[in-house]
Amino acid sequence: MNKDNFILTIAGHDPSSGAGITSDIKTFEGHHLYGLSVCTAITVQNDVNFTQCIWTDIDCITAQIAILFERFEIPVVKIGIIESWEILSIILDKLLGLNTNIKIVLDPIFKASAGFDFHSKESQSLLNKIWKQCYVITPNYEEIQRLYPAMNLTDTIHHISAFTNIYLKGGHRKDKKGWDQLYPLGKTMVDVYPFTEKIAEKHGSGCVLSSALACNIALGEKLETACRKAKYYTEQFLNSNDTLLGNHHFKTINKSQNVYP
Repeated sequence: MNKDNFILTIAGHDPSSGAGITSDIKTFEGHHLYGLSVCTAITVQNDVNFTQCIWTDIDCITAQIAILFERFEIPVVKIGIIESWEILSIILDKLLGLNTNIKIVLDPIFKASAGFDFHSKESQSLLNKIWKQCYVITPNYEEIQRLYPAMNLTDTIHHISAFTNIYLKGGHRKDKKGWDQLYPLGKTMVDVYPFTEKIAEKHGSGCVLSSALACNIALGEKLETACRKAKYYTEQFLNSNDTLLGNHHFKTINKSQNVYP
């Protein structure tokens, strides 16, 4: 296999495969990339109910990462649920120690769709360091407002975008629902418009979006184009059926196709 075809997910295991590492692997395969995975947690859940999360020991996580880097060249990694900001910081240090040029796509998940909380609200002093180490973060409107409770949304975006790129998912917006926004590092905000008027809700949609974004970055797309292609892929996933578990059996956008509505 081509050495440029590998991509890594560091996330939890969802038995329903709607979210987490198995969902990420499906998305990677949908983009013709070979997905590698490191498990950060075992969850007890299905597509509608979440009851328990058993965290993987950090030494086991870093050992999984190390052995993969011994064998494969990994240019991009997507990170999902992590036990704490402190653990995330250790993981980021490990990744950058193994590949200083790796691009990290962080999906800062605070809770499962069923309401299970992951991160504590502590360790705010680590956040600036974490943002600097990531290429792009992909919070939704609820998640980004929990990062700095003392700040309003505008100030939070301004603060974080001084350190990293932000892809702000618009599924929780009260106005223009589904309109995402890209805040490039040090540049003007760009709207990422929906391609379809209506979508069907899915378990794990945030995982698919961040994984699709990581794929397009790995495939060499510029960030804005990668965001639009990830948006398009995710909307196809959402509308693939009428259940909470989506399919990945559709074509990705190639380089010749227009990704602007």
